[in-house]
Amino acid sequence: MVFDLRAYMAQQAELINDWLERLLEDFAPRPVKLRDSMAYSLFAGGKRLRPILLLAAAEAVANQEVAKEQLLPAACALECLHTYSLIHDDLPAMDDDDWRRGKATNHKVFGEGMAVLAGDALLTLCFEILSQKLDGFAAEQVLRVIAEVARAAGGQGMVGGQAADILWEKERYQHEDPNRLLLYIHEHKTGALLVASVRAGAILAGAQPAQLAALTDYAYAIGLAFQITDDLLDIYGDSQKLGKQTGQDESRGKLTYPAIHGISESRRRVQELIRQAQVSLTPFGPEAEPLRALASFLAERDI
Repeated sequence: MVFDLRAYMAQQAELINDWLERLLEDFAPRPVKLRDSMAYSLFAGGKRLRPILLLAAAEAVANQEVAKEQLLPAACALECLHTYSLIHDDLPAMDDDDWRRGKATNHKVFGEGMAVLAGDALLTLCFEILSQKLDGFAAEQVLRVIAEVARAAGGQGMVGGQAADILWEKERYQHEDPNRLLLYIHEHKTGALLVASVRAGAILAGAQPAQLAALTDYAYAIGLAFQITDDLLDIYGDSQKLGKQTGQDESRGKLTYPAIHGISESRRRVQELIRQAQVSLTPFGPEAEPLRALASFLAERDI
């Protein structure tokens, strides 16, 4: 029987959205305009890929003692973190984008100051959720997950990758090897949070060291594939489907895989990375089918 990824993602996204609404209500950000700004971007659509990866990784480990209800707060925390990064990425001081997921970007609706604060609040909310809502898990597991997510989000991860991206775009670091810098940006700006999502799910499900290592290899491969595909979609993607303008990378002189290696080699590299991801899942049984399907989806997506 062929695994129905669309149905799986839709079902998971519905659960995630319900929990996000519940958590936003529980923590009740104030003033109301701040909450509205947070909710505007949090519920603006999106694939919910990071929280779905967390849930799928836990499912692959197949620890029947861990219920999905226990995992959903952690999954939602990662979506809050991801949404914060998008709000800040869109700001004029960063990528200066007017559209995100087919809607006006947060700062276009609420102003730059409120957008910055909404991003800050979502980042903080991520760690409030992780520290207060992971009932039923050992303290050691919770601390490991918090450390994983913090490392992936900060200067050693996503923020570090974004900083390198800006420095190349704004200051043209000619003394840097473009290939090495590109890999650093992709691994950190995009890949780090995807890896943390998978590892967090595995840790909470009680993964053994060998399982965690295999899932980390999987996540690393799909993280790079995801970003290279994003680079390609900026060239030939449909802006209506993507919900944002295309052609921005080239106009800004961004460091991308197609800019260095060309479109054909970029597509070949994506396929190679997806094969690596699938091989990494060899030790797992049918419980890992969602992860296998997600890897293929990343190679074939047009959004």
